[in-house]
Amino acid sequence: MALRIEDYALLGDTQSAALVGRDGSIDWLCLPRFDSGAVFAALLGTEEHGRWLVSPVGEVRATRRRYQGETLILETEMDTAEGTVRLIDFMPPRGEAPDVVRIVEGVAGRVPMRMELRMRFDYGRVVPWVRRTEGALVAVAGPDSCWLRTPVQTRGEDFTTVAEFMVDAGDRVPFVLTWRESHLPAPEPVRADRALRETRQYWADWLRPCTYDGQWREAVIRSLITLKALTYAPTGGIVAAPTTSLPEQLGGVRNWDYRYCWLRDATMTLQSLMYAGLEVEARDWRRWLLRAIAGDPADVQIMYGVAGERRLSEYTADWLPGYDGNPVRIGNQAVDQFQLDVYGEVMDALYQARSTGFGTGESTWALQKALMAVVTERWRDPDDGIWEVRGGPRHFTHSKLMAWVAADRAVRSVERFGLDGPLEDWRQLRDDIRADVLLHGYDERRRTFTQYYGSRELDAALLMIPVVGFLPADDERMIGTVAAIERELLVDGFVQRYTQPPAGPDGLPPGEGAFLACTFWLADNYSLMGRHDEAARLFERLLGLRNDVGLLAEEYDPRARRLVGNFPQAFSHVPLINTARNLSHGGGPSHPRERTTEAGSRSADVGEQAKSRAP
Repeated sequence: MALRIEDYALLGDTQSAALVGRDGSIDWLCLPRFDSGAVFAALLGTEEHGRWLVSPVGEVRATRRRYQGETLILETEMDTAEGTVRLIDFMPPRGEAPDVVRIVEGVAGRVPMRMELRMRFDYGRVVPWVRRTEGALVAVAGPDSCWLRTPVQTRGEDFTTVAEFMVDAGDRVPFVLTWRESHLPAPEPVRADRALRETRQYWADWLRPCTYDGQWREAVIRSLITLKALTYAPTGGIVAAPTTSLPEQLGGVRNWDYRYCWLRDATMTLQSLMYAGLEVEARDWRRWLLRAIAGDPADVQIMYGVAGERRLSEYTADWLPGYDGNPVRIGNQAVDQFQLDVYGEVMDALYQARSTGFGTGESTWALQKALMAVVTERWRDPDDGIWEVRGGPRHFTHSKLMAWVAADRAVRSVERFGLDGPLEDWRQLRDDIRADVLLHGYDERRRTFTQYYGSRELDAALLMIPVVGFLPADDERMIGTVAAIERELLVDGFVQRYTQPPAGPDGLPPGEGAFLACTFWLADNYSLMGRHDEAARLFERLLGLRNDVGLLAEEYDPRARRLVGNFPQAFSHVPLINTARNLSHGGGPSHPRERTTEAGSRSADVGEQAKSRAP
């Protein structure tokens, strides 16, 4: 029986990531990059599609897991009738090749152990040849090779490398698996204990500049570490999640490949890291952005590969049965969509970078002006929206909102930083978009903003209206919108993304879990509206959805009471960090934003006031 999504923990070296289950099995690992073919794909199939199990032979009576301090080094303790063992799993900082290190540590008694290594390349499709050479076991097929080094005697059994060994209290038994291009010489051996020390030091050094000083530090730091694990260090790209095809609805078709760099998700991740004082990632991402979208700004894509690749064609891996029977998708068809909101998110992120002193160069402003030319030209066009609907373009209210954000941040960049640009044209553009949203995106009779122009549907993305400064949270139109979302989109107190009629805009059968990012946004709105106790209670409930090692998926199924969607999900951990900051600072968004009133004047918002009061 497949493990639940929350039964997995994350390992990573900021170039790829692995998911290891409570049972000691690594069921997902793509090498050498996040979007490479999986060496272990049991997560989306069976053990026949590749996994690496290290576990006691007999019954495991109890399991406990934790990360070692503020690191990505996982400890799993397993109690058996014979004693207790501790499994230490981690991926060291990338050297000449990616490594996965597993150390079995005896805690008490004498425990019989079994190791099963089933290597399968290309998402479980290719069974490699396995041989012994140069003191290692090597599996080779096509461009891939994996090298296993361990002092334990191994043998082949049914296309699997297995080992049985005993662990006494105080013993430490290492296993090191290294990926290597098959045409290259053998990788240098890795000393497990040394790699463990270096990995601890790496995470300590990385977190040293962190300036977060609010409440819920443990949850925030764990989320920051998770976001760092989703960055691709060689280029600065940031993936949305390290997995593909974990379903948003069990047994449904809503499952996609998230191992790419969405501009929207990356900008939000960037801001969370930036406001925690972790500026290296901000600078690396800006350089990645300039490279990725170089060329005609009208051809900007919503997502790219981790090195800026543009062709991410989608296909179904039909040899994999999928998680809970859901289809497995490789690539993402949404790469060809037009999503107007992305321009607003990028413009806002770069404005915030200047505001917080990280600075940007002339080339970045030239890029921003080119993006604004696209916004000016296309803001009246329908688009596919933040939720990447596959039912055809619409005039989504949230998309127009973010086009307004793009214009607003362009105006402020000129006014505040003295940059050159058509200031009066951008001011007029901002006013025109604002008037359009208020005229066409708001339902006077129902007293709520709607998902798209002329519709009766709701969309939780509208909760961003006060967060980005379009209207204050206490405006009667926002009060009505929040009330409508509470009536129609809450399930067990958690927020669904949007209403899903049978013929809805997403072009898919209705049904999915509550969307965690939207629920964090509702907490932000409560805080901005002065409903601070409700905001804190909702935030605490959201923290309670994290698994035992502090990780969140994209969604939560209140009926099945389990996490669903790709895991761990940047788009869930980012708003966790932001909401913790907001609540810790006693008000709304802690970004240095301004609020635009109905008359067009600007004043510091609640978040800026709160920031000035923070220690």
